Amino acid sequence: MNNIAQVRLGLIAVSRSCFPKALSERRRNAVKEAYQDPIYECPITVEDEKDMRAALEDTMKHEVNALVVFLGNFGPETAETLLAKYFDGPVMYVAAAEGDGDLHDGRGDAFCGMLNCSYNLALRSLRAHIPEYPVGTAREVATMIEDFIPVARAVISLKQLKIISFGPRPQDFMACNAPIQGLFDLGVEIEENSELDLLVAYNKHKDDKRIDSLVKEMASEIGSSPYEGILPRLAQYELTLLDWVEQHKGDRQYVAFANKCWPAFQTEFGFVPCYVNSRLTAKGIPVSCEVDIYGALSEYIGICVSDKPVTLLDINNTVPSKMYEEHIRAKRSYRNDELFMGFHCGNTSCSLLKNPHMGYQVIMKRDLEPDLAEPDITRGTMEGDLVSGPVTVYRLQSDARGRLRAYVAQGEVLDVPSESFGSIGVIGIEEMARFYRYVLLKKAYPHHAAVAFSHVGKALFNVFTYLGIEDIAYNQREGLPYEGENPFKH
Repeated sequence: MNNIAQVRLGLIAVSRSCFPKALSERRRNAVKEAYQDPIYECPITVEDEKDMRAALEDTMKHEVNALVVFLGNFGPETAETLLAKYFDGPVMYVAAAEGDGDLHDGRGDAFCGMLNCSYNLALRSLRAHIPEYPVGTAREVATMIEDFIPVARAVISLKQLKIISFGPRPQDFMACNAPIQGLFDLGVEIEENSELDLLVAYNKHKDDKRIDSLVKEMASEIGSSPYEGILPRLAQYELTLLDWVEQHKGDRQYVAFANKCWPAFQTEFGFVPCYVNSRLTAKGIPVSCEVDIYGALSEYIGICVSDKPVTLLDINNTVPSKMYEEHIRAKRSYRNDELFMGFHCGNTSCSLLKNPHMGYQVIMKRDLEPDLAEPDITRGTMEGDLVSGPVTVYRLQSDARGRLRAYVAQGEVLDVPSESFGSIGVIGIEEMARFYRYVLLKKAYPHHAAVAFSHVGKALFNVFTYLGIEDIAYNQREGLPYEGENPFKH
């Protein structure tokens, strides 16, 4: 993915002056050896505030953008937490277990030191990533560092993200509307534009010399299609968006789009933009539908965490009982109320679809060109059933009063024929019915969900925690009631 940050890790050991400095350094060296990927090992062990400054200068010279602070022994609580205050990037704190059996001269008490460290972070209102169990052997700490990578990548990338939107939300789609204050709270910039701005830019690309070669690229991707005549318009649109990125990202390095896609779009541009949306998202530039700004933000975070394409789907419809009985009941343990069909018109990248093919927007054709035997301005969707396998369904959202909240639920796409249109698939999530009622409905989430095609719930939860999101919901197992869940419902 070219539209996300590359993490350059640095490892700094700290040592409390009344503990052996050599112990912390020896344990730091063991962590460096156990962690097989590149990481800069800072030679300065931090015992006081002067060391802290020197260590930060050293990591800056080596272009470190994510920091691992390692308590090889108890650690100096002031100096070690000031590292998080002055370092311009995500910071993780981990500590050494007593691994060598020497509990006299070789005892570091880092288990106790982490308590003082976390207490001082709270006193200074500093955010840092602390793993689930942050004390371990060199190999265990190396695993914690591996888990920190996607968290760090997301946090760094968001600081350099600009979301570009076009057009107001469609009529009757207030669900996609949310206050933008939360974006600025996260350090994300936004540029809101009119559909007319986009149309003007699109028209200027009418005779762009790059269109022909891009059409050939698209044709090789979709294969023979009765709707391939729409490709020149789609290529012109893709070039328009890519050029807009270069001309408008300003001092930001990364971008995402939240674009209006109906109903005037079809009549004025002459196509539906779904296929282009799918192509750009596959390249790491998410393009959300219906000017869903927080949908674009959510997709972008998922790309950072998974380092793979994601998609945005409606939590759309229930699974017909006939489909459930025929394809699911005898094969899987899901109840029907733990299933739903995720759908969008055709915005999902080819790599995430079985038998991807170009189509047209069936629902829009009913309204916009009902009398045409063959579709014209409603062509341009990328359709197919979602590939089966693990998924994470999630969203970061601002509520109507500007408070950020999030949800994360892991599940899977079932290998079941959808017998429908669009980008679509049957998704199973344990206790989905209760999650739907007491999270999605009760907390007023919109119908759009970001979907990552792997289990990345752990990383997403850690990212949201690092960002300071206090309300992070998930699909709670049976016997663990939600706040406000009716105890008499049965």
